[in-house]
Amino acid sequence: MAATDRFEIPPEMRALAEKSVEQARQAFDSFISAAHRAVSAFEGQAETARRGAKDVTENAMTFAQHNIASSFELAEQLVPARDVEEVLKLQADYIKRQMQLFSEQARELGGAYQCHGQGRYNTKSGMIRRSMTASTVLDF
Repeated sequence: MAATDRFEIPPEMRALAEKSVEQARQAFDSFISAAHRAVSAFEGQAETARRGAKDVTENAMTFAQHNIASSFELAEQLVPARDVEEVLKLQADYIKRQMQLFSEQARELGGAYQCHGQGRYNTKSGMIRRSMTASTVLDF
């Protein structure tokens, strides 16, 4: 083969290749940009979820502290009880208060889980304090 029989790429083919490479680069840049946006959005949601989970856990711990304090209050009331009738009344009152409180706590935690997914978690520590009797108020 002679040197003049060399295969040359036509200018149209070269222009098409350059255009294809440029389009591929633009598509890749768009993909990377979208990936960065997705990661940023995920990080924001993960942070919101972490904060929400922390708030729910703290709220649950507060409920547990209150419930234990209420049990100790009952024990302190039972010790000086004079008869079985008084013991049964104290226990019945305690159970009634605890059932109401458990219902409120469950409702609050359920609402927290629902709101948590929407980034709207609010604690109702005022409800916790109101539900506690003067002798069981803890400093939260």
